[in-house]
Amino acid sequence: MSKVNSRIQQLNFLLKKMDKIHLRDAAEILNVSEMTIRRDLSTDSSSVTLLGGYIVKSPQNNHQNNYVILEQETKNIAEKMYVGKLAASQIVENDVVFFDTGSTIPFIASQIPRSLKFTAICCSINTFLILQEYPYCELILCGGSYSRHNNALSPISLSNELDNICTTKAFISTAGVSQSKGITCCYFDEVQTKRKAMNKTEKSILVFEHSKIEKTHQAYICPLNSFDQIITDQPLPETFDTTDIDVLL
Repeated sequence: MSKVNSRIQQLNFLLKKMDKIHLRDAAEILNVSEMTIRRDLSTDSSSVTLLGGYIVKSPQNNHQNNYVILEQETKNIAEKMYVGKLAASQIVENDVVFFDTGSTIPFIASQIPRSLKFTAICCSINTFLILQEYPYCELILCGGSYSRHNNALSPISLSNELDNICTTKAFISTAGVSQSKGITCCYFDEVQTKRKAMNKTEKSILVFEHSKIEKTHQAYICPLNSFDQIITDQPLPETFDTTDIDVLL
């Protein structure tokens, strides 16, 4: 994929989460100049266009958008895109990867090369809708009860698809990262799936952006040192013990 096509793909992904993106913000997120984006959008085949300083979906292509994605948190988009790019770079040919629920996880899925052959297991509708467009991705959606608060499926029985699949990597999201209180999230129905995914994988990877640091929420997942790798956008506090954990910034 060319750099231009890659940038257009990322802009298309962002426009599934919001109606418009200011040109300045898009340049910051993609780490290029505003002029570079203007050149990208000048092509007749571009699916997005520049209108009054904002990037929007091209009117002639709006009918092609068949996604049904619930409104998500749109804070720290640049940071999530950065973390997503780092995480996506860790996926290699023939990997079997679990994708957790959470607002950062779709940013990983959106930046995986479309030519890559891999297997994906996910419980989030948002991530599923992104990966189903990837021609070489064997896609497995974990079933269960649909939760509107996080657009995910939670198991209603003691066993589910994760019991029968050993993954090579598992990307686990979090709403809170604390040395003393551990890794936490907002909803109890997410915990069982996160723990099971961690137990069934070769490499458990915690992904989050800096706003989650020193936050604690009601649903406890595990201690910080339960992970093999941490992917984030800023250095962790010196008080955090990351001995034997690979921290990728």
